[in-house]
Amino acid sequence: MSWNESYKLSWADFNGKPDYGVSAVAITASGISFGFSVKESDSRVISFTTEVFCHFYPEQSWYKPDVADAHVLGHEQLHFDITELHARKFRHRISQLKLSNNIKKELRELNKAVNKELSLLQNKYDTESNYSRNFENQAKWKTYIAEELKKFSKYKSVE
Repeated sequence: MSWNESYKLSWADFNGKPDYGVSAVAITASGISFGFSVKESDSRVISFTTEVFCHFYPEQSWYKPDVADAHVLGHEQLHFDITELHARKFRHRISQLKLSNNIKKELRELNKAVNKELSLLQNKYDTESNYSRNFENQAKWKTYIAEELKKFSKYKSVE
């Protein structure tokens, strides 16, 4: 499922089997997929195109119906929004690249860097919001991510 500004996740989107062996109430599986094409002439790169997508994976995402509520769903939505933010940042950075014979390497390195940043921010979000239990910090994160998404709105996923 691709990220869409006008669609918010619902518990019906979480189709994975809950893991009752862990303390987590819900898990959002989301990620960025990336591809590129490079056109060459006389051993020189003359152009390149890229595709960056933000996805939610329903089969790997799950929740515990007996303890999950709307607040937890909001926390999970923000994980998906953080993934979208990084897809936007990725597109932004791609737009700043200069055409060169090293473009393939640069794109791969950029992909790796963005995914590392994404992972770090997802973990920081969980830690600072105490997995949604710290309501004050959860609210701060919601505001922060909304502002960041707005900042990079030029690079949003196409609906």
